Amino acid sequence: MAQQSSNGSRPKLSEKGLLTPDNCVAAFIDHQGQMLFGTGNFDRQALINNTTALAKATRVFDVPVVLTTVETKSFSGNLWPQLRAVFPGQEPIERSSMNSWDDKNFVAAIEKSGRKKIVIAGLWTETCIALATVQAIHDGYEVYVVEDCCGDLSQLAHDNAMRRVVQAGAKPVTALSVMLEWQRDWAHRGTYDAVMDIVKNHYGAYGIGVEYAYTMVHGAPPTRFPEYVIPAAATAHK
Repeated sequence: MAQQSSNGSRPKLSEKGLLTPDNCVAAFIDHQGQMLFGTGNFDRQALINNTTALAKATRVFDVPVVLTTVETKSFSGNLWPQLRAVFPGQEPIERSSMNSWDDKNFVAAIEKSGRKKIVIAGLWTETCIALATVQAIHDGYEVYVVEDCCGDLSQLAHDNAMRRVVQAGAKPVTALSVMLEWQRDWAHRGTYDAVMDIVKNHYGAYGIGVEYAYTMVHGAPPTRFPEYVIPAAATAHK
């Protein structure tokens, strides 16, 4: 019988160099309005979609999460509402530093997780991601940069940053690859349905393919998404 994880709902996976829900912490860095406005290397709607999918996956697999923002009031704006919806009770660590690893509260939150692998995503790649990644690796952490949840001012800036972190020892991954590495086996039913829900909501043709297989091949009823409700008009200020 497979060994169970600490929450009892999923098997404890073998590591052997791979990510598991029990050996990593996820860091979401500066997913804020102004930072997204300046992103020019990647489709910004896709960036929101991928980051939200990764955030949901951390909830499914009980992966500890550190949220952090920079200069919220003076420049960058609030954490995206899509992420606040996934982590409604968690306040981001506010910083003034571009490099999260220069902020003692951020580093303390990573250390508190007790994990030595960091799954990191954020804006912008060349500063907020690269600087923290290089220094975290220097301090003995293993860092996985979720590239499709990161963005920068230009393709050159993003590509240079990715080359730099890979040369420093970081592993480039995607939001989907991380989630599937945490799932690992479709026979793990405790998380299967939740993973499929994320796939259907966030992964385009893959999600439609899953729906097609369910309904056309296996005869399952169509997925029922929440009914769309038109938001009520805001009350006019008097």
